[in-house]
Amino acid sequence: MAEKAKKQPAKRLTHLDAKGNARMVDVGDKAVTQRIATAKGSVLMAKETVALIKAGGFKKGDVLSIARIAGIMGAKKTAELIPLCHPISLTSVAVDLTLTAKGVEITATCKIAAQTGIEMEALTAVSVAALTVYDMCKAVDRGMTITGIHVTHKSGGKSGTYEAK
Repeated sequence: MAEKAKKQPAKRLTHLDAKGNARMVDVGDKAVTQRIATAKGSVLMAKETVALIKAGGFKKGDVLSIARIAGIMGAKKTAELIPLCHPISLTSVAVDLTLTAKGVEITATCKIAAQTGIEMEALTAVSVAALTVYDMCKAVDRGMTITGIHVTHKSGGKSGTYEAK
């Protein structure tokens, strides 16, 4: 005889209360755990722009180094930018930028020991780094595209580990 599947509780948006009003999630009763999140994204650009970045041809400075610092700063400011994010004390932020034939690939990994996740900080780091690349290169390439920003890894907390497919 086939066993009946257990009914899973319906998923709900955690940032809404029972009346549908926005709220900051109460994480006071959650356990402090080590949490890590990694996000990725890209800035696609003309071959000539890639060549200029490689040659260090921008008056504003080293595009990749400045974007790396901007990404780290962005992660640290996430709670100021995203209204319902908890202010947290990051233990580590690493932002890596790789120049490819098509543009710049960005990866950010954030770590914390806390009661709440760290995905938003990783996503913000990638976003701010990408915006900085755009800002520094827009004088020579207004056709750049910021694309593919997504979480690739998340671990820690009650929901466990997530790996993007």
